[in-house]
Amino acid sequence: MKQKIWLITGASKGLGLEIVKTVLAAGDKVIATVRNDATGLKVALGNPTDLFVVSLDVTKEAEVKQGVSEALKQFGQIDVLVNNAGFGIVGAIEEASDEEVRRQYDTNVFGVLNLVRALLPSMRERKSGHIINISSLFGYGALAGWALYGSTKYAVEGLSEGLALELAPFNIKVTALAPGLFRTQFLNAQSYSLTKESISDYQTTTVGQMKAVPEALHGNQPGDPAKLARVVLELANTENPPLHLPVGKDSLQTYRSNRDKVSQEIEAWAGKFTPTELTA
Repeated sequence: MKQKIWLITGASKGLGLEIVKTVLAAGDKVIATVRNDATGLKVALGNPTDLFVVSLDVTKEAEVKQGVSEALKQFGQIDVLVNNAGFGIVGAIEEASDEEVRRQYDTNVFGVLNLVRALLPSMRERKSGHIINISSLFGYGALAGWALYGSTKYAVEGLSEGLALELAPFNIKVTALAPGLFRTQFLNAQSYSLTKESISDYQTTTVGQMKAVPEALHGNQPGDPAKLARVVLELANTENPPLHLPVGKDSLQTYRSNRDKVSQEIEAWAGKFTPTELTA
């Protein structure tokens, strides 16, 4: 199997770190991005020669462009981009401030766009590549309290669909990979945040209940991140990869449940209002 060169964002912990370990173990080369302490990550992984660590903030376009430029100088090309960097905000949409919403979108959506724009010229020139955007089961169905985070993953799903259409002529593949709940640090208090404002009316609703879920669920998620990393590796070595890929029984069930619910609602109301087509 031909050696691949990967660029993986959010590589300091969680799923990103597991993907880095799995890809290196498979004999591929990795450019791993972290927000700080690039040396620390490389030392922690044993200073492998096939690992190049770049410090950058995905929300800062200039840093992303510089990081991609350094990566291309180091290894010459990038075959697989894994847009993994992200975090979640828990709270009602009404409770979220403009600053909190923008921070959520800057990382989970605009960070993806920054990496894609920086890397696509190289992939287009070679007419080859695979972009794997990490979505979420929350990108298949809204959940009270997680609706803001979920909306960013809906955006990732939509962007991936559009990219797949636009990049098909250049033989560049796109996959939106939607993990369910995996035993990473995502639900750790340092990896998600509650909205600063708390409105009392929501405390007795599902929103209030959801604010307690991360702490209770942390460490008890059903998914094994090492196995998910293996799926990512297998995906990158698939000749005709899928555009959408739910991973984990919970993610697949969320997709199926929401698909059926939306379909039933639309069909139930189809044709019940005034026709809107122009008449001759």
